[in-house]
Amino acid sequence: MEGTNKFILNHEHRHCGTLIVNAGFPRTVVAVTQGIGACGKASLSSCSPKVCIVGSGPAGFYTAQHLIKARQDVEVDIYERLPVPFGLVRFGVAPDHPEVKNVINTFTQTAKHSRCSFYGNVNVGKNVSITELQQAYHAVVLSYGAEGNRSMGVPGEDLAGVYSAKDFVGWYNGLPSCRELSPDLSCETAVILGQGNVALDVARILLSPIDILKKTDITQPALEALAESQVRRVLIVGRRGPIQIACTIKELREMVNLPDTRPDMVAADFDAVKEALKDLPRPRKRLTELMLKTALEVPGEKEQERRSKASRTWGFRFFRSPVEVLAEPSHSRIAGIRLAINKLEGSGEGAHAVLTGEVEDVSCGLVVSSIGYKSLPIDPSVPFDSRKAIIPNTMGRVKQAAGLYCSGWLKTGPTGVIATTMNNSFDTARSLVEDMDSGTLDVSAAKPGSQSISALLEKRGVKPVTFSDWEKIDNVEMKKGESSGKPREKLLTVEEMLHVAWT
Repeated sequence: MEGTNKFILNHEHRHCGTLIVNAGFPRTVVAVTQGIGACGKASLSSCSPKVCIVGSGPAGFYTAQHLIKARQDVEVDIYERLPVPFGLVRFGVAPDHPEVKNVINTFTQTAKHSRCSFYGNVNVGKNVSITELQQAYHAVVLSYGAEGNRSMGVPGEDLAGVYSAKDFVGWYNGLPSCRELSPDLSCETAVILGQGNVALDVARILLSPIDILKKTDITQPALEALAESQVRRVLIVGRRGPIQIACTIKELREMVNLPDTRPDMVAADFDAVKEALKDLPRPRKRLTELMLKTALEVPGEKEQERRSKASRTWGFRFFRSPVEVLAEPSHSRIAGIRLAINKLEGSGEGAHAVLTGEVEDVSCGLVVSSIGYKSLPIDPSVPFDSRKAIIPNTMGRVKQAAGLYCSGWLKTGPTGVIATTMNNSFDTARSLVEDMDSGTLDVSAAKPGSQSISALLEKRGVKPVTFSDWEKIDNVEMKKGESSGKPREKLLTVEEMLHVAWT
């Protein structure tokens, strides 16, 4: 019934036990026997299990996708603080990685499913409380990600010229809260702390030829700033060694092949790495081999020529931890960074950095701290482990909170790629479905779902953005992009987004 009657179901009037179909033909009454639950109402009626998901990034959408597929009667509502969906797929994935954004097509299919609704521009915890959602829905899944930054905890990190990677990425990707960042790119050397994929994204964007970035969905203000940028050298600093680097081979290869750049490594950082190669698991081995080749091998003639013409350099600096951001004599902005020199104790992934007591100073005018995102608590009623910065859970079931679940980075901490989040979200959805099937989660009593929440929001002067409203924004952005040869030109303020959505 579901797939074939999707058009009809979108246009039905909901009654108990029957669907009165109104699709422009003479009115027909269709008896529905499938899915009649304990309360004697048809599926898609007021007593179908209602699940609310907070957050519309990959975690939220993958959780919704699995729930809709696993049970033919479940209705899912996704609430999002911004007027636009997709979270870090829109605001985190690098502009020059359009293929990674293809998951948006899958998420769009989910959002347009007859048993899924999207409510953007709703700030859960502020416009509506978790307790109110729990009263309206059988289950609430928290999937709002990690919007905080881990701080370096060193003197000088508040100086002008020091940015978190999350904010820097948000700036070039059009996150409304980062629009005013306007980083100063007038220096020659930038230091990035951390060596994960986000750190390499930032390095690549800082050093990419403008002609490459022009064809991406990077924001116009960022494009203009990068066109004027004086940054010619980027150092990517990590506290451990080459064998422990956190990036993946794809990101490293992109750095190695980046036009108009050449690598600048410290040969001594790679002592003893060759000997350790044979014991490494295959993905780690391939990554380390590429690093060794880039750092130590004499390049062929063609590569030699390419490097000699390069006007920009990048390099890893290993066994270094930040101790202090150094200020100019005026104390208003940064002049450099003091790094502690570490040695490793232990081996492989488990090795940890130990201070040697030595330090070195590096002159730079820009520091980007890419040492991890961090989830924040949403509501005093929800358990939160502030040390691990996650919601304490077992397989996505929030501890000591029946009917409350979590998925994504909020569940595990900010690790892995989109596929990691997909599996983690499917697992949470499985837990929820198991609880419905076993009766651990009582879905026999009817719940009002979005009906009562919409009434609450209206009373509070909050107007949600629907998925078709988002499609208006989407169309406007793509049209704007077309005229300048970009896939899209993002709207940069919530006001602009709402204006387009509602006109």
